[in-house]
Amino acid sequence: MVVILHNVRSTHNVGSIFRTADAAGCEKIYLCGITPAPVDRFGRVNEKVSKVALGAERWIAWEKVGQIIRLIDKIKKEGYKIFAVEQSSRSLPYQKIKLLKKDLAKTAIVVGNEIKGLPPAILRRADKVLEIPMRGKKESLNVAVAFGVVAFNLINK
Repeated sequence: MVVILHNVRSTHNVGSIFRTADAAGCEKIYLCGITPAPVDRFGRVNEKVSKVALGAERWIAWEKVGQIIRLIDKIKKEGYKIFAVEQSSRSLPYQKIKLLKKDLAKTAIVVGNEIKGLPPAILRRADKVLEIPMRGKKESLNVAVAFGVVAFNLINK
């Protein structure tokens, strides 16, 4: 399973997703748009990401990618199923997704910006748009928490 972060702006969320992705056995994280990387273009460690990731950023593969649409199109051609985590008119509750364990190796979870979420162009390319039903007054979860809920649901199918 791979993870795609699109315009996730918080270093704390990025670090948390690295840590959770490692715990879930994810193979790689793609960092798109303004998403901060664990190491900047000058090779300096991003201490804020590192503090929350607790070392996971050193052993889980990651790549900074400029064009998320090209990335999604490329990995779809490689056989990946794209699961976007977002509230939309075509989303379905994350628990209803049917997935065999053998299919996890070719699964990509895409999460987006803390405020704006994922743009329509990405949602159109997703095989499924998954939503976490909310029962309280708040409309959504933190992006790192939402990633964890969906990732662990998929690996425990």
